[in-house]
Amino acid sequence: MEKIRSFLAIDVDNPLKDKIIEVQKILDEANAQLKFVEPENLHFTLKFFGQINNNMIKELSRIIKEKIGSYKPFKLKIEGIGVFPNKNYMRVIWLGAKNPKKFSEIQKAFDEQFSKLGFKKEKSYIPHLTIARVKGGKNKDKLLKKIEELENIQIGEMQIKELKLKKSELRPEGPVYTTIKTFKL
Repeated sequence: MEKIRSFLAIDVDNPLKDKIIEVQKILDEANAQLKFVEPENLHFTLKFFGQINNNMIKELSRIIKEKIGSYKPFKLKIEGIGVFPNKNYMRVIWLGAKNPKKFSEIQKAFDEQFSKLGFKKEKSYIPHLTIARVKGGKNKDKLLKKIEELENIQIGEMQIKELKLKKSELRPEGPVYTTIKTFKL
């Protein structure tokens, strides 16, 4: 049975993508070794499932449909910038979510349900939007300076109205994400 690499996500609204691209351009001025997330791939990951088969997709879809009725659309403000795991060893550059209470509530509730299917629970989950991956140490100080300059960046607010189960295909030119199913809040 074919397995696909998948995750549950919230796509970023188009109007906010332009502002995110501006942030990426500012970071690019550091001339560091960065791989930027393409505008069409910008998303918040609620849960990464890894390799799953069609039966598991059906099970996950059933759970999401059952649980999603408990939630109404909500607003999420994107602001601030940070790195994982830390400033001395940067691997991922992300934008943050301001007051992510509702977001975290949904993530925890779904994570609890997914754990019943054998998926490992998240130890700590920080709502974030990956905008770049750091591929090497070149110009790390310049990059850090740019990140510190953007520390309180305001991207804007978006309405969260749906969750998407996505397929991820890793290709040499970068990942390709395809929506398998959309679930309305």
